[in-house]
Amino acid sequence: MPVLEKGYDKFIRFALKGKLNPLGIFFGTLALLVVSLGLFGTFMPKVVFFPTADPVYVNAFVEMDVGTDIAETKALMESMEKDVEVAMEPYGPIVESILTQIGEGTADPNGPPDPGSSPNKARLTVSFVPASDRGELSSRDAMEAIRKTVLGKYSGVSIAVEQNADGPPTGKPVNIELTGEDLEELMTESQKIINYLNGFNIQGIEELKADVKLAKPERTVRIDREAARLYGVNTRDIAVAIRTAQYGLEVSKYKKGEDEYPINIRSNENTRNSKDALMAQKITFRDRGDGRVKQVPIESVADIEDGETYTAIKRKDLNRMVTVSSNVLDGYNANEIVANLEKQMTRYEMPKGISYEFTGEQKEQAENMEFLFTAFILALFMIFIILVTQFNSFTSPIIILLSILLSTIGVFLGILLTGADFVVIMTGVGIISLAGIVVNNAIVLIDYINLLVKNKREELGLAANQRLSGKAMREAIIRGGATRLRPVLLTAITTVLGLIPLAIGFNFNFFTLVSHLDPQMFIGGDNVAMWGPMAWTVIYGLVFATVLTLVVVPVMYWLAYAGTQSVRRLLGFKKEIVESQNPNEVVG
Repeated sequence: MPVLEKGYDKFIRFALKGKLNPLGIFFGTLALLVVSLGLFGTFMPKVVFFPTADPVYVNAFVEMDVGTDIAETKALMESMEKDVEVAMEPYGPIVESILTQIGEGTADPNGPPDPGSSPNKARLTVSFVPASDRGELSSRDAMEAIRKTVLGKYSGVSIAVEQNADGPPTGKPVNIELTGEDLEELMTESQKIINYLNGFNIQGIEELKADVKLAKPERTVRIDREAARLYGVNTRDIAVAIRTAQYGLEVSKYKKGEDEYPINIRSNENTRNSKDALMAQKITFRDRGDGRVKQVPIESVADIEDGETYTAIKRKDLNRMVTVSSNVLDGYNANEIVANLEKQMTRYEMPKGISYEFTGEQKEQAENMEFLFTAFILALFMIFIILVTQFNSFTSPIIILLSILLSTIGVFLGILLTGADFVVIMTGVGIISLAGIVVNNAIVLIDYINLLVKNKREELGLAANQRLSGKAMREAIIRGGATRLRPVLLTAITTVLGLIPLAIGFNFNFFTLVSHLDPQMFIGGDNVAMWGPMAWTVIYGLVFATVLTLVVVPVMYWLAYAGTQSVRRLLGFKKEIVESQNPNEVVG
């Protein structure tokens, strides 16, 4: 430390020497900020909304044609499950379970909601053991093996493979919302857009598909109201009869001990699945005219016809909407793909009355970036207000705020030099956290310099309108930097060393260390993907901010003093600077 302090003393004296040295260091630092921003924009790293760790589990969402019987879906899933089991044999030690679910509750949670029954849908889930037990095997490689096994193998079946979602739900990485008044026109246009975008063969898109289709089978019962009136049958009786035959009707309860079980009546399978049998059943009712119980076949008062309807009708702001969406394959960046799609869509001629918007993950990302930027500006403003009240001055708070802004140079250059991704959420939080640490170091230095200046003024007995000489002010700045060198370095070193385990994912088991002297240490894990970007952001920024605090902050303090004196001379103030009588005097 004494050697370091001597070297720092020589360097800071050089930095404050003359007029050109301080100006060169200050404007050189500002130029470095501009250069770092320019390099960051030119060699833009991959922008990721939320960090993604290796999968804890992988889902294969399967969708067959609408109207497919659940037994056929089950047969397909049994075959797929066997294929996946074979594909997972090399990854057996890390596979915890393989689960297949068919019917309701199998839709993609990141996709649009899918209410109602879904016998044509299924989900196959492969769960993995914790990251600490995987060794050299990767669950991400296992996910790619599942993709290669199931994608494109089963004709007429739509399959999407994706890992567990990290962070809040954001929707699909590729999500285009089409809105308009005519649903059929929207569906036609959505298919045209899918064909148009598929024609560019953009790599990384799993499969573009629309969430609304005209393919759901429907049986429409049309009531002959004249005939129903003639027989004295109301529409409710007809609806209840058909619903009872199809879905059943609870007529009583069976009680056994404290438990009750509902008793339902329902047509047998052959009758409820036969259109002729369904229409031939009789409606039993009491005639309101004569009070007698009568029976009338449904086919006497209604007919039935088969057709198709929409799988869903969705609206946004009262307009009907169809969404075209897709997942992004592993190894590709969603932002780059969406930017390419947006470029291609600018050349697509959209019919009048239909508009489109890219939403989903990209919209959430833009909104969160705006929120983090606003939070950063608000944090700076609140820091400035607090500092002004504490220092009773504008100069020191402005210097401290400039040091915060300049500390982002380290963040930008660190990300560029290491080739890391720019994670919107965690990097943004890291920059805001960095501001608090940089503020502390700058306050420690400036407050001590102010204290030295105050003591020197009292020693010389200066009046309120008198200023220290340039030589005395320079010595106060140099002495303040040398004295605060050690605490500033200790703050930076301890913070960086404290963040290293979080940045690299250093893990150990404290309980087994105490009980069996076995720490079970390993590097990596799921948490490093989440917290690593934030930790590295603080480390990059703090390493550079330490240089700023020790060199650029004193330079800015000196320039503020020199600038104030120049302004006072220009405004015609009388000479109020008191020169020190001892040219070799050191402020103390």
